[in-house]
Amino acid sequence: MTTTAPKGRLLRGGRAVARALLVWVAVTGALRLLDVLLPGFRMTHWWQPTVCALLLGLLAAVGWPLVMRIAYPLAFFTFGLFGFLLIGAGTLAVFRTVPGVEIADFRSAVLVTLGMAAVGVLISSLLAIDEDEIFFRRAARRRRRHAPAAGAADQPPGVVFLQIDGLGFDTVRRAVRDGDMPTFAAWLAEGSHALTRWHTDWSSQTGASVCGILHGSNHDILGFRWYEKDRDHVMACAHPADAAEIERRHSDGRGLLAGDGASRGNLFSGDAGHVSLTMSSIPVLVPKKLLRRHRDRLGAGYYAYFANPVNALRTFAVALADVFREINASVRQRRAGVVPRVPRGGWYPLARPGTTVIARDVVVSAILGDMLAGRPVVYADFLGYDEVAHHSGIERFDTLSVLRSIDQQIARLHRASRLAPRSYHVVALSDHGQTQGQAFSQRFGETIEAYVGRLCGGTPSPSAGKRRQAESWQINAALAEATKSGGLIARRLRARVEDAECAEDRPRTTSGSPGAVTRVAPGVVVVVSGHLAMVSFTEHEGRVELETIEREHPDLLPSLVDHPGVGFLLVRSREFGPVVLGRDGLHRLASGVVIGEDPLLPYGEHAAELIRRVDTFPHCADVMINSRYDPDSDQASPFETHVGSHGGLGGPQQRGFVVHPREFAVPDEVVGAEALHRVFRGWLAELGHAPVETPVTEVVS
Repeated sequence: MTTTAPKGRLLRGGRAVARALLVWVAVTGALRLLDVLLPGFRMTHWWQPTVCALLLGLLAAVGWPLVMRIAYPLAFFTFGLFGFLLIGAGTLAVFRTVPGVEIADFRSAVLVTLGMAAVGVLISSLLAIDEDEIFFRRAARRRRRHAPAAGAADQPPGVVFLQIDGLGFDTVRRAVRDGDMPTFAAWLAEGSHALTRWHTDWSSQTGASVCGILHGSNHDILGFRWYEKDRDHVMACAHPADAAEIERRHSDGRGLLAGDGASRGNLFSGDAGHVSLTMSSIPVLVPKKLLRRHRDRLGAGYYAYFANPVNALRTFAVALADVFREINASVRQRRAGVVPRVPRGGWYPLARPGTTVIARDVVVSAILGDMLAGRPVVYADFLGYDEVAHHSGIERFDTLSVLRSIDQQIARLHRASRLAPRSYHVVALSDHGQTQGQAFSQRFGETIEAYVGRLCGGTPSPSAGKRRQAESWQINAALAEATKSGGLIARRLRARVEDAECAEDRPRTTSGSPGAVTRVAPGVVVVVSGHLAMVSFTEHEGRVELETIEREHPDLLPSLVDHPGVGFLLVRSREFGPVVLGRDGLHRLASGVVIGEDPLLPYGEHAAELIRRVDTFPHCADVMINSRYDPDSDQASPFETHVGSHGGLGGPQQRGFVVHPREFAVPDEVVGAEALHRVFRGWLAELGHAPVETPVTEVVS
């Protein structure tokens, strides 16, 4: 050990000198090329490019870190573009001090800066066997800048939870087998880690899973979006204000990350003291009364990452490559006639790199900072696989390419943990899986919202629409008088008029807009979340019983259970309590009585238990619709226009995974996100992490 360490340092030092010399030569060549190609930039003597390259290198190495300490905020809010402007100003100053160099304006200086930065990134990439060397050079530099907390080495090992959004247990096994996840394959082969399956809740989606995992409760979270009749509001987990409200309802201040933990790229904070890119804690979009005080809410990763213009340039280049990769994959699918597939044009090719590249790089940078700072628990979410699987498919070639890139980042973080002041265990997991199939609307020619609306009288004839329009004018005039004094009857009458107006011409489906209510027929609201659709009747308060639905909409339930895209319905009967209806039978959940064929048979042994729990939720919809799952083809048709989808029961979507150190104890079966939270709590307790007894965050008044 004592002889090889100096040799290793000498080798690294020699490579650093060689790298610096090569970059100097390459930048000199780039300046000569820009002299020829760029109007407004001219060097009149042979020695000027060499001298300017040396001066610019010194500026970047010495002056740039000092300048950015002052310029951080502007660099942050401009995604690093302000950093290029500052470098451009420095470049202009350098060129003006070298005799004989002619540069026309500031724009030319910025273009020269971009060219040199691109050359530096290219040379650094070529010098490394892959990007790992670049990553660890940056990690080592950041380690020198971080001052670990006193006694960090004596603290219990930390845990880094890395969530791969939407990656199912079945897909992980095949990816390990086929070489698409070499990091996981190596861990399992070495015996350091074990692969465990866990069963999601009925709502197999990120909102319910992450809230349950981080806060220990996902009570009353019905989907990624759902309708709350008492508030006439559609809750959307991806809307910051709604995410903050969900966290307020479930947080007790003692979440999985309470204290000095860190939440990176999640929907909820887990009561972490350090938060960035977390939906429930975006201060610009979350009401002040719901905003909790977290440190580093907008920083720790994003802040530092885009303040470095080289990072911004590299991420931009990789993101641009991902745009072309997406276009190529979409074209290949169309040419090959791949089914199922969904439209992938519009803004999607430009939006995809936001999750596959930008968010990934920023989250990795933040996690690295957390480990170097010695934080005890970190939970981060990689969104890229889930996003691409929705549009491409769960195991298509471009989806697996994204999965390989995430696996590579996990390997880097695992290796980088050795630089941290305390030891770390790395746990990888998913919040749910995905089930593939042709979208309901593509397969049957109409959306589930339109189908329910049609069954409930939501497709009036043109003449009926005109008659309703005339009637509404007269009714509105009467309402103007009636509502002067308020009153329940007047409010209900006004609500009915509004419902009727919303049903004119065609069902109005605006569930994609946060908080918007989707009225598909007078008094009928439908909200869709992946493989789950929820129907609510707004003219009735509270839960509407089966007998009432049959009386007011006699065609609705029989038509739904007979539809080939519908697997089962949950309704509440006045006589029998919660009842699951299927095409060939029914299951009374309260008594366990099954008449005919059990509609829950294809959905696993835990289906009845999970559905019975949802029936107790205060905002459970009047009719809960789960898509039909075909065990033979392992497919189901989602109610949203996706290829891979989730949100309900049926197939791989309900099977998440955990890859954990083998010494961590796991029960024989983990059912539900709340149970997984308890498992993680047990691991932290075994490692010596004391639970937080008092809330560490407070609501801003």
